[in-house]
Amino acid sequence: MNINILGVYININTNILFGLTKIYGIGLKTSNKIFNKLNIDKKKKFFQLNEKEKQNLLNIVKNIVIENDLRLLIKENLKRIIFLNNYKSLRHKKKLPCNGQKTKTNAKTRKKMNHENI
Repeated sequence: MNINILGVYININTNILFGLTKIYGIGLKTSNKIFNKLNIDKKKKFFQLNEKEKQNLLNIVKNIVIENDLRLLIKENLKRIIFLNNYKSLRHKKKLPCNGQKTKTNAKTRKKMNHENI
């Protein structure tokens, strides 16, 4: 049996704290913040929630940028960075690490992905 939270199906037998991390954009830290705000026991499972707790949980999760909206936001930010034509955007275009990592010994997967596209 699954519960639908904003288009993401989560098993009702899972712990709520870890179940919310199945949603793209909500990690353990955000999940902890939600439970501190709601004063719900973190050891509860989804089927143990009453209707008021479920409604409060949904209201808070609706106000967070998650799933497709977050993916679109990240994609727009990358497009904006690439449009600037600075050093970081050139590294993005070449599909190389752009945050100052060395590439002689590390970043093998990123370089491998770059060579497969050529």
